[in-house]
Amino acid sequence: MLTISSNAQSHFRRILEQQGIADLGIRLSAVHPGTLKADCRLEFCEPDDLNGDEWMLECEGFSLYVAADSTAWLDAAELDFVGQAGAAQLTIKAPNLKGKVPGADASVVDRVRHVLDSEIAPMLAAHGGKVALQEVDADGVVTLRFGGGCHGCGMVDVTLRDGIEKTLRERVPEVSAVRDATDHASGSAPYIKR
Repeated sequence: MLTISSNAQSHFRRILEQQGIADLGIRLSAVHPGTLKADCRLEFCEPDDLNGDEWMLECEGFSLYVAADSTAWLDAAELDFVGQAGAAQLTIKAPNLKGKVPGADASVVDRVRHVLDSEIAPMLAAHGGKVALQEVDADGVVTLRFGGGCHGCGMVDVTLRDGIEKTLRERVPEVSAVRDATDHASGSAPYIKR
């Protein structure tokens, strides 16, 4: 359940009234949820802007809509508007936004997938690349497939050895090695040509 303080509701109501648009609401959504880059986005929305599957919270004088694909990430979120020494700031505390780190009792596959999704994928995405987990075998060998700018990239071996393998072995001690199963010869838009 998402909560919005009365101070935050007053703040939103004031800025909505300044817009002078009837039925204007606020939409809240999660951006890059489940990753270290996770954040929240607040935006004005008119009824025509809505998809129809949003979760709606009736507030004092306006409606707050939560994007359907963001509800799990924003469960237990708290919105507040806090003033200190003449300055005020809107705060959003969303404990589930970055995802839950799998505990030590989680499977090796779940822990590897979490590190890939939360740490490695965002860095690769900055260069138009992506990576997917293909397999973790009984000996702890992780096999990956690259796509996007990493598919056919001339630096993928360095990225694999010095970045991905090093990170996975530090975070998941059961990982013994990391292999690449990608056919890089077929890459059509590498970040750095071979």
